[in-house]
Amino acid sequence: MPETLTLANARLILPGREMTGRITLQGGEIVEIAAGGAVPAGAVDCGGDIVAPGLVELHTDNLERHIRPRPSAHWPHKPAIVAHDAELAACGITTVFDAIRVGSIEGKGGIGWSRYARDLADELLAMRASGALKISHHIHLRAEICSHSLVEELAQFGPEDRIGILSLMDHTPGQRQFADIGQYATYMKGKHGLSEEVFQEHVRTRQALGEAVRDAHEAAAVEAAQRLGAVLASHDDTAVDHVVRSAAHGVALAEFPTTEEAARACRQHGIAVMMGAPNLVRGGSHSGNVSAAALARAGLLDIVSSDYVPAALLYAAVLLGDLWGDMARAMATVSSGPARAAGLSDRGRLAEGLRADVIRFRVVEGVPVLRGVWAAGARVA
Repeated sequence: MPETLTLANARLILPGREMTGRITLQGGEIVEIAAGGAVPAGAVDCGGDIVAPGLVELHTDNLERHIRPRPSAHWPHKPAIVAHDAELAACGITTVFDAIRVGSIEGKGGIGWSRYARDLADELLAMRASGALKISHHIHLRAEICSHSLVEELAQFGPEDRIGILSLMDHTPGQRQFADIGQYATYMKGKHGLSEEVFQEHVRTRQALGEAVRDAHEAAAVEAAQRLGAVLASHDDTAVDHVVRSAAHGVALAEFPTTEEAARACRQHGIAVMMGAPNLVRGGSHSGNVSAAALARAGLLDIVSSDYVPAALLYAAVLLGDLWGDMARAMATVSSGPARAAGLSDRGRLAEGLRADVIRFRVVEGVPVLRGVWAAGARVA
């Protein structure tokens, strides 16, 4: 008989509602949910702690941070993958779509990007197959439109890789996320220590590259998403025409729209809106774009991503719960919402028969403190 765990006397976050009750996990699935504060023999008394679905993360740069902890420091990939996996588990994330960049920058012009996607994907898939990882990992290809090698790198992936998401990323200076060149200068100079001369050369070369390859690379990325069976996402939509273009491509998910205008257009076209948890936690965008809280108040926020701070995801859900006065709605932005957008129907909700991805936490001084994390019924943190 598979090992059984019952978490009782808990504040269960169910689809659309809360209740005091218990949940039983067995054989990697949720086998029972029942109301009431009783603690049966052998059950864990949660003492009123919140028990919710494991968090589902669609877009995180965290793996890249582990393989390149400093601009000039490259870390071995396999131990980086293990450390990344453990960090996410400790933050309550039980399913992750690891963002891997496809598209390199060659030649002069400030900052270059080397190729790494195929090798890193192979190592990630091997580590996943070995059983070494605590949580469920999927691949998200970040297709850098403004690059030299995008088409060639996309051709290295096939349906057998089971790519979950492919996003259209255009980081050309002067548009989308970096429409404000002043903000972009602050970001690039601070991150890479560029001189003004090198920064200006960087802007000129990237803008020229974007103009030369944008249409062809965008078309190639859209075709690749169809070929790979991946959910297509846009990135940093700023204006209505960006959203119209995204909708024409079949985009289902808008990552970090930079204006309320773009977010409203996404809603009109049936495109789910995702914003960053750090934006919500910090009270605004580090790039000077629309705040996640503003979109939440306007009813335009569907999904939250940890982006570059894994620990921000659960904290953001708690903040949204306070903002909306509805913890079930808030938790849906980090569990059922992203699961649905990624086409995963077996997780993201506390419901009998679903995968036993579960977290237990309490809120102390406004901050969530995790007490336990289970992925497919196995305790991982």
